[in-house]
Amino acid sequence: MFRLLKRQILQRQGYSCGRKRRENGGNEWTEVLRTSPFVRYLILAAFVCALGVLVKYLPPGSAVQALPQGMGIGLLLVLLPVSLAHVKLNTPETWSRSGRFLMTYGILLIHMALLLAVWTVAHINKLQPNLGLLLAPCALAPMTLTLLLGERQGSFAAVYTSLWGGLLCHADIAPHFTALSLMTGLISVWMVRRLRKRSELMRAGFLAGITAFAAAAVLGRVEQAWLPVAGENAWQLLGMEFLAAMLTGLFTAMLVGGVLPLLEAIFGITTTISWIELADLNHPLLRRLTLEAPGTYHHSLMVANLAETAAETVGADATMCRVCSYFHDIGKLVKPDYYIENMPGDENPHDSLSPSMSTLILAAHVKDGIDLACRHKLNREIMDVIQQHHGTSLIYYFYRRALDQQEEAKKSVAEGRIPETDVPEVNPATFRYPGPKCSFRESAIISLADAVESASRALSKPTPQKIETMVEEIIRSRIKDGQMDECDLTLRELSLIRESFTKTLRTSLHRRVPYPEEKEKTRSDNAPSDRMEERDRSTTYYDRPRPAKTPPPAAAKQGDATVTNIIPMPATAPVAEPDRKVQ
Repeated sequence: MFRLLKRQILQRQGYSCGRKRRENGGNEWTEVLRTSPFVRYLILAAFVCALGVLVKYLPPGSAVQALPQGMGIGLLLVLLPVSLAHVKLNTPETWSRSGRFLMTYGILLIHMALLLAVWTVAHINKLQPNLGLLLAPCALAPMTLTLLLGERQGSFAAVYTSLWGGLLCHADIAPHFTALSLMTGLISVWMVRRLRKRSELMRAGFLAGITAFAAAAVLGRVEQAWLPVAGENAWQLLGMEFLAAMLTGLFTAMLVGGVLPLLEAIFGITTTISWIELADLNHPLLRRLTLEAPGTYHHSLMVANLAETAAETVGADATMCRVCSYFHDIGKLVKPDYYIENMPGDENPHDSLSPSMSTLILAAHVKDGIDLACRHKLNREIMDVIQQHHGTSLIYYFYRRALDQQEEAKKSVAEGRIPETDVPEVNPATFRYPGPKCSFRESAIISLADAVESASRALSKPTPQKIETMVEEIIRSRIKDGQMDECDLTLRELSLIRESFTKTLRTSLHRRVPYPEEKEKTRSDNAPSDRMEERDRSTTYYDRPRPAKTPPPAAAKQGDATVTNIIPMPATAPVAEPDRKVQ
């Protein structure tokens, strides 16, 4: 409120335009809801209550009801702390974020509710137990959590939906369902772990259905139509079971594809499929870069290549690195001519500015980038990279210029030309980017790629040794400056990133073969025409067609030697008589 009143006062005095820059970040309450352990306790309490409701409405004959009184409920409750320990130890990022924690256990609960609905319908319609087993969508939670959070969360869902589902299903098929569900869930996790197209979901669902049918056949839960004692309709029942498994797998894939965009929007998660869609270079901001800041656009493409290759080397999200690299410098669209890659000609607008003012203009592209990202509704990861890709690093060029101006002012004071009060103060903190520092691996990789690509443009006659030395110095200076302190990159991974940068720059900054200069040809009677000469001079050395090889003239024998005319004589020239006879 006080900030609003202060801005209004400044606006009346003419010192403010009344507009507030868009910022990326929430208030304190959203941060508390995101990380508070009490929120997780509430989620667990709701999960236990919902599990009790499912147990209450189970059809008769379930495994929980068949066990001795209280033992089935006890097993259901014992699995809960075991799953919590699994989440905390194996996926700490899910444990520390309330949104991911809610999504994980919410999807597990929806999965089991759907299982219960299928078994209830099968019980009401008096379907065979084998058919009810194959109609269970065992791949739903594993497939969804793998696409949203990764393989570990998908495997977690495959294990615990199998255990909880085995207690909720009919007692006769409980062990068979646990084995079938575990196999189907793990296969579906393996199939979608590197999914890059939504259409590939159908293939994953088809293979999940085949896996479920094969597992049921191995466990003896399909019609044994091939046995001599099989009934008349055995093959028809076997075909129905196979069709049920296939349709269940395809329906599960369609359901996952339908709810995936909704879950991404609710929980603020970007899947690999969405990253690939964001990689389209026809985005309005990228199109503006091509027209208004072409140098920055080309720089962003090079940073994307460096970051993607390095991310693949250390096992980070390569697609995310590529897309975030495209947008990391969009703030330069506000004042593109103040950045060296976009300056037209040899005119530098910073020559007429003080170092502190130049620093303010350069550092402002981070806040301007956040403003543009909020206006175009880019996702949170891209905004984080825009904020963090410079960290709190020093803008050394203008800091050095400020120090030089300070030294000149001190000399002028010593000579008595200016008073001592005119000596400018140079504070290194005012020549740093606003930050924050890189907080995750992909942001750190993009930050290093940005610095390396910019420095490589200043290399004169780049050689492999110069490139390797430059990359090593930049990474070492970033570590020494503390810019890598808040991300989880290890020294081994930094070494792999350095090797990847060096290799990529060697291929992009390679030397070319110098083309030889063409010499002016002298005209003669058998010289080519003017048109041929003009075409010859307009093509490069390697583009010119090679002259056709003419066969050498016939050889004449003289004694035991063979004589060949190297230069043919004109056809009209008289042939001189030889002094000696030619045999």
